[in-house]
Amino acid sequence: MPKTPREGARTPAVAPKATIRAMVLCVPAELPRESLTAHQLDRTFGVQGTLAPRFWASPALRRWQRRRMISLRKGRPACCAGGPVRLLDLDGMRHAAAMGAGIRHQLFTQVVHGTRAAIPWPVYESRHLTDPATYPWETAVADFNNQPRVNAIRMHNAASYGAGQIALGELEMYQAGHMAYRHHSALAAIAGDALITAEGAKLAAASDAMADRVTYLEQAHRVFAAIDPDQRLLAVAVWPGVGKETV
Repeated sequence: MPKTPREGARTPAVAPKATIRAMVLCVPAELPRESLTAHQLDRTFGVQGTLAPRFWASPALRRWQRRRMISLRKGRPACCAGGPVRLLDLDGMRHAAAMGAGIRHQLFTQVVHGTRAAIPWPVYESRHLTDPATYPWETAVADFNNQPRVNAIRMHNAASYGAGQIALGELEMYQAGHMAYRHHSALAAIAGDALITAEGAKLAAASDAMADRVTYLEQAHRVFAAIDPDQRLLAVAVWPGVGKETV
């Protein structure tokens, strides 16, 4: 049986940094289109990454409106890296993400049937960061992987490919229940892992723990709920951070 991580009596717990793979930028109105290219991201926004075809263009997009979109691709839905909010199908993205999440959660329920809830990875990582001398990385990984529910998911993933796999990084979200996982997936489809507002404020989760992820999504949702329809959004795939290990 895996050891249950416990906080040290004296050493304050160290929370692991949040994993940021997808970032959404609210582009200031005065910023020219020429500044929205991949090689200008670091200079303009201080973000190291590449443009990502994350958003869906509105199905009612007119031919003359296409020039306002960023990296628009063909297809239905037509994916793009961004554009004015009024020309993006954010509702469609949320709905599709929620539907897909519901299907994945049904699969998750079948895969883990008969196993007890697992302790999520951020708990083990926090214990390691708090006291790496007595709780090394290898021990943390082993304790996490030795849980029956984690082994059930890993066994399923070993026998599956592509969309049929269950992300262990979302284990805590899966365990929160069917509707919670659907809501999380729908909001994350729009907000990604971090958001930079038009005023330059950066919003991101404090850690990969679900409570911190929910706090970020609450903040990002409030921004999107009040956003101007002419506000331009830009999706970026962030280059992996140095030294961030994963199980």
